[in-house]
Amino acid sequence: MDARSKALRSLTVDDIFHADSPNGASLICLVTSITDATIHARTVTTQLELAFNRMTGAVEMDADEIPGAIDSICRLPVDIHETMLGIDRKFRLETDLDKLKLTDAEIRAFLFVARHYPANPLPNAE
Repeated sequence: MDARSKALRSLTVDDIFHADSPNGASLICLVTSITDATIHARTVTTQLELAFNRMTGAVEMDADEIPGAIDSICRLPVDIHETMLGIDRKFRLETDLDKLKLTDAEIRAFLFVARHYPANPLPNAE
């Protein structure tokens, strides 16, 4: 098993990781479940449900999914992780658009992940 596959296999439910898309989309994803072959996740803001191949990190595409691949699984500091979980919860449950406005802490968390994930990429497949 190469280093990339080994790293992807270390993900667990409630972990947060980053995936990129050829269209430039930055996908901050929360692991919702894992099987032997697939990492099931949803994006924390748009709440898009995605499935990723557990060996390669590539999106297992359905007709309404966007292409992409996991590019970083580096753990977040606890406070940032908790803030991202809060963002996921807010965007999943809130129906009042005025309440979806980001707080200062949420803005700081997004700024942190924008630097953190590119600085800590997954190894390439061997």
